[in-house]
Amino acid sequence: MAASGREQGGGGGTPIVDDALVARVRDSILEQPLIRHLGADVLPRTEAVGELVDTLRDLVFPGFFRWRGLTEENLSGHVQELLARAGVALEDQIASVLRYEHDLSHDRAARTQDGSMVRRARESARAMLEQIPVIRRKMALDVQAAYDGDPAARHTDETIFCYPGIDAVFSHRVAHALMLLGVPMLPRLIQEMAHSRTGIDIHPGALIGDSFFIDHGGGVVIGETSVIGNSVRIYQGVTLGAKSFEIDERGRLMRTGRKRHPTIGDRVTIYAGAVILGGDTVIGDDCVVSGSVFVTESVPPGHLVRHDRLELVLRSNVKKGGESVGEIEAGG
Repeated sequence: MAASGREQGGGGGTPIVDDALVARVRDSILEQPLIRHLGADVLPRTEAVGELVDTLRDLVFPGFFRWRGLTEENLSGHVQELLARAGVALEDQIASVLRYEHDLSHDRAARTQDGSMVRRARESARAMLEQIPVIRRKMALDVQAAYDGDPAARHTDETIFCYPGIDAVFSHRVAHALMLLGVPMLPRLIQEMAHSRTGIDIHPGALIGDSFFIDHGGGVVIGETSVIGNSVRIYQGVTLGAKSFEIDERGRLMRTGRKRHPTIGDRVTIYAGAVILGGDTVIGDDCVVSGSVFVTESVPPGHLVRHDRLELVLRSNVKKGGESVGEIEAGG
């Protein structure tokens, strides 16, 4: 039945929603199975995933965000409560993505009889909780790197509260740990939620070393098979991408697992807008990659990479009498 006039927000006349419109939209849903999901509720829920990430953030950065008044005396009880909450959420969401992955290629009826998925979800949740001290150690180094690398930072706390790079790297370290545990989909969901918040796109598969700092951050893209060493600093608009993609005989992308993205050595700085492409491209230790360069070949350690200096052309944009020309030229 179509909604009532009051529910449609109408004040008389032709209804906004009628049975014919309902039928057309319903039929379009049935005709396009690629973008619908009917049946059992097995997909992860973004709201629950967001709450899970917030709980893990509270464990990694206790006292910074949702909880106050923590002391050494009440810390154990607080940690126990958060671990229990995170464990339940992890088990639930991991079970959801495992069931979904199973349903894509198996009989759904068989899934309910397979207790191994339940066990795997619980084991993965426990293994993820075991990674929290590791993630905390890495994030402490990342926070120090952010403070050391930005003269505008007044305190390390400021980098935790305010810097999108810290938010994005935290989400990546959580997502990467889940990916290493073989959890499907959930790492991508966590990463894309961070991408929406920060404008920084780091694939969960990327391998990132210690003391990593993304300054400003908007427009940064780090591809799936990127490898980044220790003490690396990158700025906004940097891309670590693929040079090309393999295509099969039907013209479809091949998902071969081949390394497609570059390797960045230790203590490398990559300035704004630089683009580095290719799985066989290696930027050696202690290199500096200048802004807006395009790199598709390896660079030996200890080198500066930059374009030849462009000629800057300046011309007055004011006519005689003080009228603005409205034109500025710059180029070379």
